[in-house]
Amino acid sequence: MATAPVEDQRRLLEVQALDTRLQQLAHQRRNHPTLATLAELDERMRDLHGSLVDSRTAVADLEREVTKAERDVEQVRQRATRDQQKLDSGALGAKDATAVLSELESLARRQNVLEDAELELMERLEAHQEALSKVEAAHGELVAAQEKVTAERDAAFAEIDGAARQVTTARESAAAGLDAALVTLYDRLRSQLGTGAAALNGNRCEGCRLELNPGDLAAAKNAAPEQVVRCEECGRILVRVTAA
Repeated sequence: MATAPVEDQRRLLEVQALDTRLQQLAHQRRNHPTLATLAELDERMRDLHGSLVDSRTAVADLEREVTKAERDVEQVRQRATRDQQKLDSGALGAKDATAVLSELESLARRQNVLEDAELELMERLEAHQEALSKVEAAHGELVAAQEKVTAERDAAFAEIDGAARQVTTARESAAAGLDAALVTLYDRLRSQLGTGAAALNGNRCEGCRLELNPGDLAAAKNAAPEQVVRCEECGRILVRVTAA
């Protein structure tokens, strides 16, 4: 059976308490409520991003169509203006004047059609711009929410990390000079079981919370103080904090 100084075994409980505190802090960091909130906000942002892209694309497409419609209308107007100027000049013969008048009538009809199409496009554009404005407002609210929760997360992490640094320093101090073989065994058990050492409280192991049977309890209490006793139920190092 392995042996280690009695004081080292008792100090191992302090190391275990500090390791447990470090595990608690790590658990707090991994499961901080802000992480779930940020995950939810990220999902909402992904869903909204598609709508935002679609809405911006629709507005951009309609803006191009409106610009083209305006250009088409302006071309017809300019052509009509030139034809009217020819008529007003009085330099055209009767046949040419008739042709120009016919073209002016055709241009007027064409202009009406183009202006109606332009108006319809402008109305559609206005509707899409209004929808885009709402989507962008929702996007802005999500961004603000993400920034707020991110700041809360960072502040919480800074506090947890600060506490972890203090506990780590205390742990290093508590573990300094402990029996090397005892620490090796403790670390191996802790990696396997989550905790490597526990106090024997009465007839109960504080690691697995189970009561030792009379034979195991007697063997533990009757073992030499320097002997490293293991819990027969969970395998942890069993530290006798009171005299047998």
